Amino acid sequence: MTDSGEPRSSGGGRLLTFAAWSVLVLGLWLWGREITGVPPSPSGLAGGSALPVPGLPAARAPLAASVPARVDVPAMGIRAPVISRGLDAQGAIEPPPYESPGTVGWWGGGVKPGEAGAALLVGHVDTASKPAVFYGLSSAKPGGTVRVVRTDGSVAEFTIEDVRVYERARFDAHRAYGQRIKGRAELRLVTCGGTYDKVAKEYTANVVVSAYLTGGTRPGTPA
Repeated sequence: MTDSGEPRSSGGGRLLTFAAWSVLVLGLWLWGREITGVPPSPSGLAGGSALPVPGLPAARAPLAASVPARVDVPAMGIRAPVISRGLDAQGAIEPPPYESPGTVGWWGGGVKPGEAGAALLVGHVDTASKPAVFYGLSSAKPGGTVRVVRTDGSVAEFTIEDVRVYERARFDAHRAYGQRIKGRAELRLVTCGGTYDKVAKEYTANVVVSAYLTGGTRPGTPA
């Protein structure tokens, strides 16, 4: 469904269109592993991001690298499989299959959730007829928990730091995807937001939930 509640055709109901995914891959290449020629911001923060929010838990040291298998956001009822996605012929990230709206995509060429850097998980907001995996992402709250179950059996636990909406017309990849504190393990959950442009057949903004590693379990520990 659109933001206005009107149903769309399958072609118009795709959350992250080519243009949107192209923006995502730009952000990943430039900022996911701090691959950039731009001087770092003061205090090691990216793009003028705020200092850590008072009252939130301290960050823990990054974990050893492991591929994500599932993402859970308990407060939002999200428990979704994660699949690795590459780039298509145009250089944009391949989105999760449209026939699998409950699946989350992880950019396999970037940071693995739990290791140092900013890892990116992307998901659809809706389909032509119903909500998709990240439909309620914009309602996430600071202090909430995101758990990523990894293929080595460990769980990387993140605390949500903030939720921001970035207009595509003024998109700044540094602010959206940049690692905020050098050496910290961070996570971005991304979907579309704003309003649905029926002419362009895409949303006007991206919703980005930013979180950082605060806990976890060892490989083999039940999730």
